[in-house]
Amino acid sequence: MMLKKEQVLQLLNSLPNEFEIYDLVEGLVVLQKIETGLQQVSEGKTVDTQEARKQLAKWLKK
Repeated sequence: MMLKKEQVLQLLNSLPNEFEIYDLVEGLVVLQKIETGLQQVSEGKTVDTQEARKQLAKWLKK
């Protein structure tokens, strides 16, 4: 999944004039995760609430 230049520019414009590189990297990671999630939704790669609860219950038993 690729980010659009416009998204990165918006991120850069939202940062103060001086910032830690960590803040930029963290913002890029968040943008990438959002894009990945949106792509998964458009491909139907989601689970409903009931299935999510079943999976969570299994994880909590371990």
